[in-house]
Amino acid sequence: MDSETSIRIEETVLDILKTCNLEEVSEQKIRRMASEKLGLDLSEPTRKKFVRQVVEKFLAEEQAKREANAADEVKEEEEEDEEEEDGKVKNSGDKEYDDEGDLIVCRLSHKRRVTVTDFRGKTLVSIREYYSKEGKELPTSKGISLTAEQWATFKKNIPGVEEAIKKMESKS
Repeated sequence: MDSETSIRIEETVLDILKTCNLEEVSEQKIRRMASEKLGLDLSEPTRKKFVRQVVEKFLAEEQAKREANAADEVKEEEEEDEEEEDGKVKNSGDKEYDDEGDLIVCRLSHKRRVTVTDFRGKTLVSIREYYSKEGKELPTSKGISLTAEQWATFKKNIPGVEEAIKKMESKS
């Protein structure tokens, strides 16, 4: 199989893997989908083996990412615990802005922060995780953005949340 064909197959298989539910799809289905997309017979033994290698490599990389993320989350929780113990959770009076110009109200941890932003004419309060890429801190999909109205409702109910926390903590 020539290198151009290999590259086309690998790119197509990876595109399919990135967009499908890995819990519900089989290697055979991925190969069939790629075959239809490319107009190539991927059931031929060398191509079948190549697709299997691409799928296995992708799955191994995804597993490594999950393990790294799990390790990062454990480390982050440990850092948060240390910060809380030391009383070092940042909540400074100085105004700080992110790369997009959004006001950072406070940093809950190294990766988590509360920001206030304007999105399509609406003021949003976001509590979100961030990651670093090429020297910039970028938001992840892990988090929530509340409109001013939702924030007001949330804020009004904070005493109830605090009361529930106290009750749960007294049980343990």
